[in-house]
Amino acid sequence: MTRNLIAILRGITPDEVAGVAEALVNSGIDRIEVPLNSPRAFDSIERLAKMQTGALIGAGTVLDAAAVARVADAGGKMIVSPNADVDVIRETIRLGMQSIPGALTPSECVTALRAGATTLKLFPSFILGTEGLKAIRAVLPEETELLMVGGVGPANFSAYLNAGAAGFGIGTSLYRPGQTADEVKERANALVKAYDAASAGLE
Repeated sequence: MTRNLIAILRGITPDEVAGVAEALVNSGIDRIEVPLNSPRAFDSIERLAKMQTGALIGAGTVLDAAAVARVADAGGKMIVSPNADVDVIRETIRLGMQSIPGALTPSECVTALRAGATTLKLFPSFILGTEGLKAIRAVLPEETELLMVGGVGPANFSAYLNAGAAGFGIGTSLYRPGQTADEVKERANALVKAYDAASAGLE
């Protein structure tokens, strides 16, 4: 089963990343983001890419086009940003990577789509809520994939999916710096179970 979940490993170190990634993949989460403000983030991305787990590996908090190229050199295939930077999006697409820029308003969403993004990260999602999501969903092309990030989790998976979300990026409720791989696996198993239940219950 393909689950539209991205694990956000903010603060992880290269020494920890392999064990945590293995725990995530074994739990059914196959997209992993290492934010670039994590310690030695490019080293972590390179280690993950070399593991060949089948997971989609990429970077988060990508703020400029130069960083996009460095992620590509490290073996990353996905670029996630907190904002809709046209230069970042275009460089990501040019390098054949998946572009997931952040946006919160219709203007930002349309700007990102025109630059080439097909998936948008609505961030921070708790500001929008489900009613805000419905309003934005109504004015975007039907095929646009919207991922909710920030203040989302098992308690509101169902509500967001029913309002038009395609999936979620999960950060601190899945991983906090210093947690062991076993702790992450326990959280990931619970999260995947909740996501599957919410997906099965779509109206």
